[in-house]
Amino acid sequence: MITSHIPPIMPSDAGIEIPSHIHTITTPVGPLTIIGDAQAVNTLTFKEGIAITHDPLPDTMLQCIEELAAYFGGSLQQFTFPIAQPGTAFQQTVWQQLTMIPYGQTISYMQLAKRINNPKSIRAVGTTNGKNRIAIVVPCHRVIGSDGSLTGYAGGIWRKKWLLEHEMKQKFGSLELF
Repeated sequence: MITSHIPPIMPSDAGIEIPSHIHTITTPVGPLTIIGDAQAVNTLTFKEGIAITHDPLPDTMLQCIEELAAYFGGSLQQFTFPIAQPGTAFQQTVWQQLTMIPYGQTISYMQLAKRINNPKSIRAVGTTNGKNRIAIVVPCHRVIGSDGSLTGYAGGIWRKKWLLEHEMKQKFGSLELF
């Protein structure tokens, strides 16, 4: 049984308006925008053109920034800051399974579908993987094609390749896999 120290993904309360804070950091794979509030981070995205708030950031976001710096610096393999993203029960199940993929390892979309005891849901798993709003922390970049190919990543295949090689290098000392 695989365990993870990542806190469970909590669905956001759709009926409650909570002010969000938005902050963008510079990373080796380009600008990464963080959206969250005092309770949790709910978005980590490579999308550009998002307005940035200038308010003081809550502790959850400061912790996120520190942990991402450590991840990119090679000294952190498991995130501990609280995360939450809205989604159906199926999506929450898939995203929770993503957090169970160990750092520096990959699985296929088919393996992911089997892990949720629904091998026929491979397309739905792929779609849900693509709807993940919390890049890197909910590690959808660790899911690859059954043939070992790098397929689909909202941040771009080049980022997926970089993230996987970064993790492999930190964990195993390997420089290039793909």
